[in-house]
This record gives sequence, C-alpha cells and structure tokens, in this order.
Amino acid sequence: MRDLLDIETVSAALVTSGRPWREVEFHPALGSTNTRLRELLTGTAEQTGGAGPTGPCAAGRLDDDAGLWWVVLTDHQTGGRGRLGRAWTVPDRASIAVSVALPVAAPAQAGWMPLLAGLALSRAVRRVTEATGAALTARLKWPNDVLLAEDGDRKLSGILCELVTVGSGQVVVVGTGVNIDQSREELPVDTATSLALAGARVSREDVLVAYLDELTSVLAGAGVGTDASGAPGAAQVRTAYREACSTIGLTVRVHLPTGDAVEGTAVGVDDDGALVVRTDHGVRTFAAGDVVHVRPAAGGLA
Repeated sequence: MRDLLDIETVSAALVTSGRPWREVEFHPALGSTNTRLRELLTGTAEQTGGAGPTGPCAAGRLDDDAGLWWVVLTDHQTGGRGRLGRAWTVPDRASIAVSVALPVAAPAQAGWMPLLAGLALSRAVRRVTEATGAALTARLKWPNDVLLAEDGDRKLSGILCELVTVGSGQVVVVGTGVNIDQSREELPVDTATSLALAGARVSREDVLVAYLDELTSVLAGAGVGTDASGAPGAAQVRTAYREACSTIGLTVRVHLPTGDAVEGTAVGVDDDGALVVRTDHGVRTFAAGDVVHVRPAAGGLA
C-alpha cells in the first residue's frame, strides 16, 4: 500500500518566507491539476462559500491574485493530459502530479517555460537521488520530456505548459508528472521509467520540494516574470539548458501538424526556445507549438 502524500510537510516547506509559493491545494484524486489551476486563475472553479482552495487539504487565503504562484497537487490524476491531448494516467500514489501558476512578462518567456521546468526537474532529480547514494542523470529531450540515462533514456517526466490570460496579464500553468516508484508492469509503454526502476528509492515529498525550489532558482536567474529579458543570469540559464539537452546533436524527425515530417540534425536551441534543425534543404527552426514530436531518426527509446 503506497502512502498518501504528506501535504502538511510539503505546505510547510513551500509556503514560507523567501519562497514565492503562496498557496498549496491538495486533492486525493483529481481529473487534471492543470485544469483545476486554470479554473482558479479564471474564476471558473466550483466554489463553496468563496473562491479559496477547496481541496480536502489546502493552505491558503483568498485575494485578487487567486491562483498566481499557487501549487495544485493530487495523489491520483485521473484525466491528465500530455502534449496534443494525449492521455496521461498513472497508478494512485505512484507519482507526482503538480501544476503551478507562474507570471510571464513577454511571449518569449512563455516559450521557454517547458524548457526551464525540465532543467529544474533534472537538477532536482540529481540532487535528491545523490542524497540517497544513487545519483541519477536526468537528460532533457526538447521541448518537454525528462529522460533517465541509467534506464536507457526512458521517459521519467512530461511537462505541459498552458498560457492563460488573466486580466491584463498572462500566466503560464506548468503541469509536471514525475514517475516515482512504478514497476515496469505499471507503466503504459516500454519507453517510460520511474526513479525506482533506475535504482533510486526516494520520497515524493523530497522530489516535489526539490523541484519547486530548483524551479524558483531557474526562473529567478532567467528573469521570468519581470521585464528583465536581459537579466544577468538569462544567458547562463539558456546555456545550462543547452548543455543538458540530449536532443542537440542527434538526428531527429520532427513531425508537423500537417502530417509531414522533417528530418535533419538538431544543432541547437535558439534564444526563443525553438529547436534549430539542419536539413537537406537548409536550417529550419521549430517552436513548441509547431512540433508534434521529436525523436532520434535511427530509432531508440526517446
């Protein structure tokens, strides 16, 4: 029997001085954390006696910025979505399903959000597993997957970002699913993995808090949420992502919404977060919204 998420420990760690997180809402089961947070941001959530957190265990208050810098968690996401509306389902209490609402000051910042979230998670995985003596190497597959080198570059996590207009500003809802202790039989495809399968036994609470701490650090360095697009650390953060991105240097096949596919060598990620691919017909760039899937053209698990 897997344990319930210790929401009291998570809330105490996150909603504290020096951290931006303002509210934590937890549900034992929920269709989609992204949907719930989007509803909170737009004021369309079902309410009982107000618009504050309505989960069985929540820390929070109601004000005019309801939803911003909030964290929505569930032990069992029953209607999760990946890119292109793909279903994302996992066993109860076997993974992390979390969504956070982050302000952005410019469209270019929104384009980088799934990349920055992936970078933060890769650092958190390293940090938490290293503490157990079983350090794992999390690599990034552009634009929104985190892979584990120790298990054949199988997929550990997927990230789904959605841009929401709130009043006169914009907010990005960042949804992240991380496989923690599923067995091989519990995973829907052979190309997926969990931390346990790669040899690390860690608590969901430790991974979650480490991820959101690293996300805070990465966003601050990149100047996300401010007009400081030229923030001192922005170039360093982009460089760090490129160094961690396993897609760069691979032969890839980019599947387009039209059904066509473009093959070439991924040679970089530009300053807007788009993948740069050298093809037989020249260099092309692909923004996240234009790409169905990227995979090594010669096969493999990614």
